[in-house]
Amino acid sequence: MEITLTPIRIGDLYAGFSNSDEEGVFGYGGKLNIRPKYQREFVYNDKQKVAVIDSIRKGFPLNVMYWVENEDGTYELLDGQQRTMSICEFLSSNFIVDWNGTLKSGGNLTPDERAQFLDYKLMVYICSNGTDSEKLDWFRTINIAGERLTDQEIRNAVYCGEWVTAAKRKFSKTGCVAYKIGSDYMSGSPIRQDYLETAIAWMNDGRIEEYMAEHQHDSNADDLWLYFQNVMNWVKAKFPKKRKEMKQVAWGVLYNKHKDDKLDAAELENKIAALMKDSDVQKKSGIYAYVLDGDEHHLGIRAFDDNTRREVYERQNGICKICGKHFEIEQMEADHITPWHAGGRTIADNCQMLCRECNRRKSGK
Repeated sequence: MEITLTPIRIGDLYAGFSNSDEEGVFGYGGKLNIRPKYQREFVYNDKQKVAVIDSIRKGFPLNVMYWVENEDGTYELLDGQQRTMSICEFLSSNFIVDWNGTLKSGGNLTPDERAQFLDYKLMVYICSNGTDSEKLDWFRTINIAGERLTDQEIRNAVYCGEWVTAAKRKFSKTGCVAYKIGSDYMSGSPIRQDYLETAIAWMNDGRIEEYMAEHQHDSNADDLWLYFQNVMNWVKAKFPKKRKEMKQVAWGVLYNKHKDDKLDAAELENKIAALMKDSDVQKKSGIYAYVLDGDEHHLGIRAFDDNTRREVYERQNGICKICGKHFEIEQMEADHITPWHAGGRTIADNCQMLCRECNRRKSGK
C-alpha cells in the first residue's frame, strides 16, 4: 500500500463541485467522491463550519485529510468530509462568515479575496494500491481527531455496496422511517448509524460484522427492515404504554427470546406500573426484561447503605447470623432477611450481616 502526502488547491478541489441527493457529492473535477456510501450525513454545526473558513482566510493550517485512490483513477474521501463540505458549501454561497468585519459568502468575495482563498493548499494523504483490510487498518489508525467516525460508520466503509446503501436509506437518514417508528423505543442518532448498528446487533446476536460481510452484495436490505418492523410491532402490542425508560431497553434481544410466548399486555402493564413505583428498583429500564423472565439482576435492587450496614453490624456484635462466628465489618455483607421478591424491603429491620462465605452460599440456593 502506498501513502503519499499531496498538496491540493481549494480551487482544484472545488472544480466541478456538485451536491445531489440522488447522484451524490463530487468535486475535484468530478474525480473525488466526497460522500461515499459509507460516509455519514453532513454534521458540522454553523460554528464549526465558520471556524474552517476562518482558518483558511487567516492562512492557518487545517488538519490533514485522507483520500483513497480507486483502480480507475478516481478518489474517495476517507476522512475530512466535514471540512471539505464546509469549504465547498461556502464557495457555493450556502452560508456566510464574518470576513474582516463584513458578512460574506463565497459568491461575494472580492477577486483578490477569492483568488487567495482558492489558492490555499490542503494537505491530503492519498492511499493507493492497498487491500480492503489494509485500508481498514489504516482508517482505524487515522480516525483519531475531529468528528470521529463511529464503529458502525467504519463498518459501512468496509462493507460498502448496494446493501449498505439500501440499509442506510431505511435506518440512517434524518427523519428516516426507522426513526419514525422506533424513536419512542430507541436512543441514539440515525445519522450517526446508531439505529442501523442496533438493528443488525439485534438480528444477529451482536455479530454485526459477520452479518454485513454475509449480506454485503445483496441488492436490498429487506430482511433487516422486516425484522426491525416485527420487533417494533411486538413492542407496541405487548407494551403499549410509552415511558422514557423504554429507550434503554434492548428490545430486539427480548423479542428474540419471547416473541412466541403467550403474553397478556394488560397483565404486563400492571406488573410494570407496580415496579415503577418501587423505590428498591434502581434500574427502571430493567423492569421490561424482568416481567418476561423473572431475573432480579435486571432491576438493580437497592443495596443497604453504609449507615445501615454499620447499625446492623453493631446490633449483631459482629457475629454472622448463620455460622455464628465473629468477623470485622469489612469481611461481612448485608443481606435481606426477607428477600425483595417476597416483599422484603431494603430497611434496617430487614437486614442481617453475614460473612462473605455464608452470604455466597445463601445466595446460591
